[in-house]
Amino acid sequence: MRQRIAVVGGGPAGLTFARVLHRHGHPVTILERDPAPDARPPGGTLDLHEGLGQRALDKAGLLPEFRALSRPEGQAMRILDTDGTVLRDWRPRPEDRANPEIDRGHLRDLLLGSLDVQWGRRVTQVVPGTRDGVLVHFADGQQETFDLVVGADGAWSRVRPAVSSATPHYTGVISVETSLDDVDTRHPGLARLIGDGSVAVYGANRSLVAQRNSGGHVKVYAKFRAPLGWHANLNQDADLDLADVEAVRSSLLALFDGWAAPVLDLLRHGTAFIHRPIYVLPAPHTWGHVPGVTLLGDAAHLMPPLGVGANLAMLEGAELAESIVASGDPDEAVRAFEEQMWARADRWAKITTAGLERLVSPDPSEAIALFDEVQPS
Repeated sequence: MRQRIAVVGGGPAGLTFARVLHRHGHPVTILERDPAPDARPPGGTLDLHEGLGQRALDKAGLLPEFRALSRPEGQAMRILDTDGTVLRDWRPRPEDRANPEIDRGHLRDLLLGSLDVQWGRRVTQVVPGTRDGVLVHFADGQQETFDLVVGADGAWSRVRPAVSSATPHYTGVISVETSLDDVDTRHPGLARLIGDGSVAVYGANRSLVAQRNSGGHVKVYAKFRAPLGWHANLNQDADLDLADVEAVRSSLLALFDGWAAPVLDLLRHGTAFIHRPIYVLPAPHTWGHVPGVTLLGDAAHLMPPLGVGANLAMLEGAELAESIVASGDPDEAVRAFEEQMWARADRWAKITTAGLERLVSPDPSEAIALFDEVQPS
């Protein structure tokens, strides 16, 4: 009798895990809290690395489809000084497919395929060690039992407490996200500034990054060091209402005051602002193996968003699925997978934590130096 397997979370990690199991003829239940695939914006673009995310898609049999959807030109990166001077302008060669970009929505649809997702299933608690297996509690009061529950439900995972008491902690860096639509038609000057990929500007303890998505859509990220309650009492009269678009815009423009006008236009023309403080899990994050429950991706090793998290999560999903399929003892397969995941994630957590320190640094030259170290010649 095959194991009853559930994965909690329909993001890149959970869908890759399910897709590889599905490819090998193994049923899996996907539990996703969102009521539908398009219930909320899917987020920005992802660069999938050759040895990580692309390897995972190869294991899922989806690499040719990914190559047809991805944007190798999106690897381009331009760095400006705060006065608008171009400091670096790197463009990939036509054959360079090391880290091509793909919109999160396109990646989600590619992974979904014909997978059967149970939408609107909000998990509230996972209880291992019951007589019938692992008990999953849902927000609507229902319960269901599985032999293996894989938590791929992100930073604030509801599965994680079943194996670990660790909780994310704030890094000291705030990220505020905004968007530009139809940039080539409505803001041609900004379209030229951004180019085919991304443009980044680094100042003391703050940065602005604009990243092109498909269809003329651009994501803009303002990052800066501040207390979690940075928006409180900014004008000494009242807290800044983060839902007040114009008030947030004014506060950010003041924070980046003195930067070149075209750079500040990235904020002036933003349509809405989303507040995303950057949290991480302790590293290394390990736990005593709990039969019937494990974690993937941000649920297991939340780290700074420097282009690695989704890649790692997808590869972990593919590797765990293959291990389960190949093993005569699924629990031993999960145990061995966890040991491998912990070692690799710890290494990347150290790299990305150091990277965040350099990208949002009192000395902006640290960000330029980091770019020079990682960018191909």
